[in-house]
Amino acid sequence: MQTRKLGKSGLEVSAVGFGCMGLNHGYGGKIDLKDAIKVLHAAVERGYTFFDTAEVYGPYTNEEIVGEALARYRDKVVIATKFGFKKGNISEVDSRPENIRAACEASLKRLRTDRIDLLYQHRVDPAVPIEEVAGTVKDLIKEGKVKHFGLSEAGPSNIRKAHAVQAVTALQSEYSLWWREPEQKTFAVLEELGIGFVPFSPLGRGFLTGKIAPTTQFSDNDFRKIVPRFQTENLKANHAFVDILTEVAKKKNATTAQVAIAWILAQRPWIVPIPGTTKVERMSENAGGADIQFAQNEIQEITRAASAIKAQGERYPEHLQNRIDR
Repeated sequence: MQTRKLGKSGLEVSAVGFGCMGLNHGYGGKIDLKDAIKVLHAAVERGYTFFDTAEVYGPYTNEEIVGEALARYRDKVVIATKFGFKKGNISEVDSRPENIRAACEASLKRLRTDRIDLLYQHRVDPAVPIEEVAGTVKDLIKEGKVKHFGLSEAGPSNIRKAHAVQAVTALQSEYSLWWREPEQKTFAVLEELGIGFVPFSPLGRGFLTGKIAPTTQFSDNDFRKIVPRFQTENLKANHAFVDILTEVAKKKNATTAQVAIAWILAQRPWIVPIPGTTKVERMSENAGGADIQFAQNEIQEITRAASAIKAQGERYPEHLQNRIDR
């Protein structure tokens, strides 16, 4: 697979990364440990070198899966993880320096490694100045426990404040054909400061693959069950995005997922999406998105068509909306 550098940091990774969350968290159930390891091993063989996890996924168990699966490849891969919640509870942020340090030490053990390649603050903590967060990670970098610092879902102001203390290698936020808010203010800041961008949910939590119908029933432990954008009437309206991708996919002899990923890659050279899957064949399919070449006019046509559609439904339920830092 082709590689890309995340901004000006020098951190080089596969053009498509692997989002590990869904292996056992978030999307209704989990796969057997040996099957999860099989997928991750196959991903390395396919050319993936960038793997994303977090302490809160599981909580904790996702890091253990990643640590066990990638131990044999440790010097060939880049592992990213995240801190920022209290005791694995996604409803309570905590980026106090003592919690950052404790989270880092615990992640190192679960990941079976002596360093974290990219450590993100998972969500901005309004109770802790971002400069203090950046300073704590800067110390961890000096100690050799962390290589690079990242932010997740942080707004332009906090990105600037953090970067002034410790260079931010990457921002991770949601971005896809049906959620393009980062283009409005964030991209310009990232370009100016030389920060890479790592979109999560580049396939719209599976919707942009075309495999989710308005009649799809999500299990009680599937996060999408409570997401407004995935309610029946909104799914019907939002299918227009899938129609755009499907039409292009036919012309390119590709899948809708591959076109969705290729569109993201075409936006900036410092963007590295991290789709996730529990299936080897889907993992390989996603990687193929990096092989699709678009002429500039083709990208413009896709973008123009998507811009004419307004996505229906919020991307988070109301009780999680306050986590979005703008």
